Amino acid sequence: MDPLWIGFIGVILLFVLIFSGMPLGLAFVLIGTIGYGLAFNWAGAMSVVRTVAYTTFSDYGFIVIPLFILMGTLAYATRLSEDLYDSAHKVFGRLRGGLAMATVVASAGFAAICGASVASAATMGKVAYPEMRRYNYDPRLSTACIAVGGTIGILIPPSMIFIIYGIISEQSIGKLYMAGFIPGIFQTLVFMGTIYIICRINPKMGPEGPSTTFKEKATALSRAWPVLLLFLIVLGGIYLGWFSANEAAGAGAFLVFFLGLVMRRLSWKGFKDALTDASKTTAMIFIILTGALIFGYFLTITGVSTTIADTMGNLPVSRWVIFAIIILFYLALGCVMDSMSMVLITVPIFYPLTQQLGFDPIWFGVIIVMVVEMGLITPPVGMVVFVIKGIVSEDVPMFTIFRGLVPFLLADIFIVIMLAVFPQIALFLPSTMMGG
Repeated sequence: MDPLWIGFIGVILLFVLIFSGMPLGLAFVLIGTIGYGLAFNWAGAMSVVRTVAYTTFSDYGFIVIPLFILMGTLAYATRLSEDLYDSAHKVFGRLRGGLAMATVVASAGFAAICGASVASAATMGKVAYPEMRRYNYDPRLSTACIAVGGTIGILIPPSMIFIIYGIISEQSIGKLYMAGFIPGIFQTLVFMGTIYIICRINPKMGPEGPSTTFKEKATALSRAWPVLLLFLIVLGGIYLGWFSANEAAGAGAFLVFFLGLVMRRLSWKGFKDALTDASKTTAMIFIILTGALIFGYFLTITGVSTTIADTMGNLPVSRWVIFAIIILFYLALGCVMDSMSMVLITVPIFYPLTQQLGFDPIWFGVIIVMVVEMGLITPPVGMVVFVIKGIVSEDVPMFTIFRGLVPFLLADIFIVIMLAVFPQIALFLPSTMMGG
């Protein structure tokens, strides 16, 4: 059989295995290995498996993954999220919809030390939802703002999705991080504006909270200094060229550990739990990444990636029409697949196409993260929504949560359009970096 046909059949079978419930990493390894063997030879397939497995687990460049994960788990153990929410609560709480805005702002801040949307949503949800419920916020708004606040976690660095994209596309993770910063802040402001409009139209959605004095605001803001310090050291160090992404991850993890000890918030049990959670998450990601790289070799040698790139690249339409098709494909895929699966499966296929069309790879990485982010809150999968549902238990039906997310999905579409029209929103900071 023609290797190209084996490649396309392999892609179809991969989706079948994933939707049937097979673990993603195992599905990648199985299809990649068998497909390579059938298309060429089994000795070559086994050689690819051995080589990829060894290089993935031993490559120094990949150490950024466990270190940033550890930084996030240690930040959770030291309860920095509670300080962030309290600070944002004191500043925005008295406004109509203020608690929802505070949740989004605190989520953006926590994203700067966590980097995982699901973890960010779960953490902020436990802190913010009881407070919004106490002030009679409409469940549609309270659950939606927690969910969209969580999605900011994969756009504002450090972000696991940026790391995965950087590894697959061989782009600078430091530049990707810088590229995600301004869009992340922009997204936070747009979400806050969306909350403001919702509460102007229907004031009952987000009643005003209690007013606070200037002194109370200042005191609350002063407790957020650890997050600001982490942000300045990690992202500032990358931007100024003091650290590589790996070194910044190590510095960030150590600083959170040090702050936890100084602030007397990191217990021995919390430290052990943070190490355990980081180890489990790292093992899962590395197994999936190994499988994805094996599958990527399979796509390359069978010619699937180049065939799709050549076919779509030669369509008699504008490159922006092809770009719109890619975005619509991601939005559709996001309805049935989690973010990491989407990136690992599609980037090896679409990345060569975007390069052929002349799109900037750093800018495209930000676009990918944005549309993948939208997939986290779209039905029927919407992984972040399921996390929120677990927090609110039986109080709020799933349909109510998805219904509340509609205005925010429209806001996300607006942000993607703005990034397409004004790519410098993403590319300005990377272009001024002092180091790669």
